[in-house]
Amino acid sequence: MSSNLFERKEWGQADMADKNTIQDMTTGNPTSHILKFFFPLLFGMLFQQLYNLVDTAIVGKFLGPPALAAVGATGSVNFLVIGFCMGVCNGFAIQAAQKFGAKDEQGLRRFVANSVWLAIVFAVVMTVAVSLLCRQILVWMDTPPDILEGAYSYIIVIFLGIPVTYLYNLLSGFMRALGDSRTPLVFLIISSLLNIAFDLAAILIFHLGVAGAAYATVLAQLISGILCLIYMIKKFPILHIRKGEWRLSGHCVARLCGMGIPMGLQYSITAIGSVILQKSVNLLGSTVVAAIASGGKLSMFLCCPFDAMGSTMATYAGQNLGAKKLDRVDRGIFSCSRLALVYSLFACVVVFLVGKYMALLFVDGSETELIGLIQSYLRWMGVFYFPLALVNIVRFTIQGLGFGKLAILAGVCEMAARSVVGYFFVPRLGFIAACTASPVAWILADAFLIPAYFLVVRYLRQHILEKGADAA
Repeated sequence: MSSNLFERKEWGQADMADKNTIQDMTTGNPTSHILKFFFPLLFGMLFQQLYNLVDTAIVGKFLGPPALAAVGATGSVNFLVIGFCMGVCNGFAIQAAQKFGAKDEQGLRRFVANSVWLAIVFAVVMTVAVSLLCRQILVWMDTPPDILEGAYSYIIVIFLGIPVTYLYNLLSGFMRALGDSRTPLVFLIISSLLNIAFDLAAILIFHLGVAGAAYATVLAQLISGILCLIYMIKKFPILHIRKGEWRLSGHCVARLCGMGIPMGLQYSITAIGSVILQKSVNLLGSTVVAAIASGGKLSMFLCCPFDAMGSTMATYAGQNLGAKKLDRVDRGIFSCSRLALVYSLFACVVVFLVGKYMALLFVDGSETELIGLIQSYLRWMGVFYFPLALVNIVRFTIQGLGFGKLAILAGVCEMAARSVVGYFFVPRLGFIAACTASPVAWILADAFLIPAYFLVVRYLRQHILEKGADAA
């Protein structure tokens, strides 16, 4: 943590963006700010998961269980790569949130400019690397031969669209860093609706198979990214970067990489465990693969509030750290945790009561074995939703406070848990062991994260007090 993190500068009022767009979370009621930021972000994530569900549902309904299994077999490696992209962008945005909270607008623009350069480099390198290795990764994962080609045709398109992933996630991250979670929602709604249309056209009219669903996803996200760019140019004068601010800065690059890469690795390290688990699940046959893929999609949709809570707390913590208001961070994290507990209980009841009917989104009613497996998977997840909520809330808060490297260790805990369950227990216990892998991972991560949060806050309080004493 460098000392200038806590230095405050005055805003240049001429560069201020629309106050209706920007949300300063360093003053006022924490719960009110969290809810105001949370709900638009939640709806945005719901729509993002919606078009993931649509991809899966259309593939399952119109192309059949083998195609559904093909898409499902790519889920873990998709998370491994795309999760890294999203983590990097979230890390870059946290730096912007801290500068915004500290009222350092020039520093904000310099970090944004350097983030753009770094994102371009990351996007090019990753696209080339993973596209070349794509087929070999699927072979290594023991993807069943009957779905290998379908899985490859889907995931290679997703990987070629990595620059689009960076475009949307970076720009929407900047908007959220300044407290605007509503605008990305609007663009996601538009792109979600377009994605549904593109899915149907690609599969039913152009007969592109499972690759068509991937094309639809990439195209929809591209539209979202372009809309974000246009809006930012028009509505965020505070982000209008001047000529000298585009210059690469070693300090900015180091800070951005120090936050972005650990956050990206956090996603990827977690996903490595999922890849190892998927490798074991693939050996159980395409029916189990399809069940876990479908159940996973449904569970991810239900878990969107937890992701939204995490992203909310990252911005909230980042802004309040910049403003040196750590007491507000404590109040915020407890408020968010109470909200998570209420929703977790609600979601658990939902999966127990209607999980069977949710499965029918993906398969015909005649697929009784597959429906039963999906229902069972959802119930296992539902019982452990609150530990998952805490993973997101606490980990993202720690990241927002500038300790991204520490949060990686939580990802290591998740990776270890899923790897052990996948390697030792799934081959022996089968489907039930696969269902317990994620709950075990969440509990182990919480056992690390919760004590880590209190240690981080204690360290920061001491650091701020020392700076205050030096200034006096």
